[in-house]
Amino acid sequence: MKRLAIITTHPIQYNAPLFKLIAQGEKIELRVFYTWGSGGFVNKFDPGFGKIINWDIPLLEGYDYVIENNISKIPGSNHFGGIQNPDLIKHIEEWAPDYLLVYGWKFSSHWKCLKYFHNKIPILFRGDSTLIDKIPSIRKLIRRNILKRVYSKIDRALYVGKNNKAYFKAFGVSDKQLIFVPHCVDNDRFGINEDEFELKAAKWRIELGILDTEIVFLFSGKLEPKKSPMRLLNAFMKMANSNAHLIFVGDGIEKENLLKVSSQIRNIHFIPFQNQAMMPIVYRLGDIFVLPSNGPGETWGLAINEAMACKRAVLVSDKCG
Repeated sequence: MKRLAIITTHPIQYNAPLFKLIAQGEKIELRVFYTWGSGGFVNKFDPGFGKIINWDIPLLEGYDYVIENNISKIPGSNHFGGIQNPDLIKHIEEWAPDYLLVYGWKFSSHWKCLKYFHNKIPILFRGDSTLIDKIPSIRKLIRRNILKRVYSKIDRALYVGKNNKAYFKAFGVSDKQLIFVPHCVDNDRFGINEDEFELKAAKWRIELGILDTEIVFLFSGKLEPKKSPMRLLNAFMKMANSNAHLIFVGDGIEKENLLKVSSQIRNIHFIPFQNQAMMPIVYRLGDIFVLPSNGPGETWGLAINEAMACKRAVLVSDKCG
């Protein structure tokens, strides 16, 4: 078996099923090195939702992992100095992997690993950035110089789609270094109890006063500017269809404005943040899932994958990666 070490900040609902699947195979021995430290596992404040989030599905089952000590005074994945692991390189060397997969480079320890293990073991890199957002010329030049240096340290880039592929190529990654590894979600979690989920969603719609004959547009996520929920609300109000409903599921800084603008409209509904165990039902509240993002910084929008796993139609802006 080949040994694969993965460096990533903290467990997330999209990666954990993939790590478990890899570990169940017979060709790869996997160990994940989590770099945020113990603070990345519980009571994490999510600025997008504006609240502390603890996921209610298992994210650490079925694969080997290490929680690295993070000595940053302000730990987090939102700035370069937020991830500082003095023992990370030593622990990886002691485990002696055949390959190293790094998720993201904008963290002190991740960047140090890219530099240290360059030309020692093959380095795979995972990131889903794109060139969709417009950037001022000076910033663009600075970014180009930095990223060409970063990606000179990797052997392969695992790109998620054509926009991500174009991004890597723009910063010096050659075609032979690119491997298509698309984003994925745990389809079984959203579809295995389909009939039960549909019945619960139908009951919920009745409680909201929505008839079977009426069509429902659904937004679920962080109510923040880059996802443009106000844009969706304005479009829905212009449509002025009495047989249609719009449901917003989630919390965030835009919620107060959305409530204020729609306060007199009976067919617009708000549901607070729902944890992961409820999401297979939440997506089924709608007939059409809408992600109207305008960015910047919306690199993919994996909620779209989840909505499709629930057999829902999707309406997506061209800024979702």
